[in-house]
Amino acid sequence: MRSRFSAFAVEDAAYLLSTWHPATRPARIRFEPHQRWSRLDILGTTGGGLLDAEGTVEFRAHYSQHGRQGGVLHERSRFVRRDGRWLYLGPVPSTGPMRLA
Repeated sequence: MRSRFSAFAVEDAAYLLSTWHPATRPARIRFEPHQRWSRLDILGTTGGGLLDAEGTVEFRAHYSQHGRQGGVLHERSRFVRRDGRWLYLGPVPSTGPMRLA
């Protein structure tokens, strides 16, 4: 999660796409002009250990827009391990856990 936040901060689209699960990965990433990511707060995690195949991270990512305080993105994200690498699957749906076939 921290590496993906850093990639957003420096606008590294190649890294973001390579760490995004193919089932949910967009064709390309468009960064918002004048948006700067400034801080990441990890609020909690589940799974994600050495023997786990899935995990979640709840976080708040702070950003500014046009040099002024912009806001906060609050999300609980789901990650899956594939070929030894953690891949971002997407936000955890509010209606319950998402299953990947």
